[in-house]
Amino acid sequence: MDLELQNGAALEVAVNDRHNGFSHGEESDKRSTWRDIVLAYKTLGVVFGGLVTSPLYVYPSMNLNSPTEEDYLGIYSIIFWTLTLIGVVKYVCIALNADDQGEGGTFALYSLLCRHTNIGILPSKRANSMAGPLHPNQSMSDEKQSRLGKFLEQSITARRIVLFIAMLGMCMLIGDGILTPAISVLSAMDGLRGPFPSVHKSAVEAMSAVVLIVLFLLQRFGTSRVSFLFSPIMGAWTFTTPIIGIYSFLRYYPGIFKTLSPHYIVSFFLRKGKAGWQLLGGTVLCITGAEAMFADLGHFNKRSIQITFLFSIYPSLVLTYAGQTAYLIKHLDDHSDGFYKFVPGRVYWPMFIIATLAAIVASQSLISATFSVIKQSVVLDYFPRVKVVHTSQHKEGEVYSPETNYVLMVLCVAVILGFGDGNNIGNAFGVVVILVMLITTILLTLVMIIIWRTPLILAGLYFVPFSILEGAYVSAVFTKLVEGGWFPFAVSIILASIMFGWYYGRQRKLEYEMTNKITLECLGELLERSDIQRVPGLCFFYSNIQDGLTPILGHYMQNMRSLHKVTIFTTLRYLLVAKVPPQERIIIRRFGLDGIYGCMVQYGYADSLSPEEDDFVSQVTNSLRAHIEISSDGLSPVSIEEEISQLEEAKSVGVVHVRGKTRFYIGNETSRFDRILLGFYEFLHSNCRSALPTLAIPLQQRMEIGMLYKA
Repeated sequence: MDLELQNGAALEVAVNDRHNGFSHGEESDKRSTWRDIVLAYKTLGVVFGGLVTSPLYVYPSMNLNSPTEEDYLGIYSIIFWTLTLIGVVKYVCIALNADDQGEGGTFALYSLLCRHTNIGILPSKRANSMAGPLHPNQSMSDEKQSRLGKFLEQSITARRIVLFIAMLGMCMLIGDGILTPAISVLSAMDGLRGPFPSVHKSAVEAMSAVVLIVLFLLQRFGTSRVSFLFSPIMGAWTFTTPIIGIYSFLRYYPGIFKTLSPHYIVSFFLRKGKAGWQLLGGTVLCITGAEAMFADLGHFNKRSIQITFLFSIYPSLVLTYAGQTAYLIKHLDDHSDGFYKFVPGRVYWPMFIIATLAAIVASQSLISATFSVIKQSVVLDYFPRVKVVHTSQHKEGEVYSPETNYVLMVLCVAVILGFGDGNNIGNAFGVVVILVMLITTILLTLVMIIIWRTPLILAGLYFVPFSILEGAYVSAVFTKLVEGGWFPFAVSIILASIMFGWYYGRQRKLEYEMTNKITLECLGELLERSDIQRVPGLCFFYSNIQDGLTPILGHYMQNMRSLHKVTIFTTLRYLLVAKVPPQERIIIRRFGLDGIYGCMVQYGYADSLSPEEDDFVSQVTNSLRAHIEISSDGLSPVSIEEEISQLEEAKSVGVVHVRGKTRFYIGNETSRFDRILLGFYEFLHSNCRSALPTLAIPLQQRMEIGMLYKA
């Protein structure tokens, strides 16, 4: 009896535990689902601003001459299948799985390739070589390298091409930051001309330029105070436009969805021929902003982006374009104002207000994304140093770059006033949109083959259809180069050249420093020489390399014949976290030589290093004093006291910060490639910001040591 009771009690406990386990699991799943839904709502105002406002300018950007009902049916079929294949299949189902530790975008794909093959090393990724597999079929322990991976590792030309392609994709995103504000705001403001035909187009352009100038001037205050309005505004837009679309196609053309059959696309091209192919330059704009789904992956998560696109953005766009097309079928010549004409008169002004606000939010999203791209490029040492200010202590992505901001403002206003016509801006926009997508297709295919080890047949089933589809779009938009497409292409090529030249120069300098680094043994031999004096004072000697000492040290000692009694070799290390804990901010090493120490300063994006709030020298010396006291096992208290006294005395005498200002010596034996690239790098380096002002070091304490590196 007792045994039965015990067994019954045990069974009851087991059942209860199992039930509680299921309950906890269900609660955890519910919390996770709710978190994803909240994030999905937030993505409306950040990720999809450019994509969901595309109905404002798709039809007005097309060069339609005497269009017919069959033409519009074919165009809508193209739009539907473009949204489905590129938006749903490519990005939602495939590309979002190719993240690099949660980060997305073309440069994340390149970073992923760099961490798994020897085609280049990203500075921010070196320390994280223990990352787990990013795909279920991927194994970090795989020893067998793919043939394509071996080819890329062995061919320096192929590696440079892949790097340049990745940089070009990032620069195209910056070009998107120029054109999205211009075309979105101009298209929204153009709604004034419907009720007021007397308003001249130049007046709309001037008002759009004023709106953008005000928007750019407000960037320095950050977006935290108004960002809570972004998602409601985009939510109102996403909800109202498909309702109008449903009303429109039910009223004008209820059978619009028969165009989901691809044969309407075939008949469209057979009938229109070359003219139909050229119209692809306008239809491609329906997918503008799709790349943001992938690029902004690090700010949200895959599931939230998928939820928003599949259940909100995609059906909203399909219904909105269906309503626009249905209206245009009954009003064949209204395509130049294809959005506002199909809006019913009773809701015209509310929709004008929502459209204008949505265009501003879309512009803000791309401007903020551009700041983030520039900031990450500077941090990774792929772009010349520019000033980056964090306008929020809690959000890494909320940054502001004064130089970038004003360059963007000038270019945006120049686009509006220079091109004027939304048609020409659309031509320029199409180049940016489709080239970024084609670059993503190329890099994602490399990831599939090299990292995921996807069978070539399956990789081909991805690459061939999408390269054909996007290649057709590329060929069409390239015919628009003369009509405005040259502008973003030229901007992107210039930016990519700057990034490639800067990266190449920095890598060559790092290679030289690693090859000619000063070892501790060599430093000890130099200090033992009778002609080398130890002068009073405290010296911070900055170095970019952690394993060894910069060759500038040897150059300095041989020419100055001296070294300060206390010298701290300092390396600055940026971490992609908000704040580094105080106990991890400064890492001290003892080199075993009298008065010689190593120091690594780690800081995050929200840390302040200005002396008004955070005395850099005092922090380092206090950390060094604590390190001496803790790590001096076996030494007598007198020796410890003498070492601390030496440090305090050196600090009281004076502090100097020594930084190498190195240049390449380009001789006759230097290759032509190096002459061009390194000469360009020297031009950039001489015109960018210094690294030391980020620490706000007083000018009188700085010393720059010049040295020539042989190219």
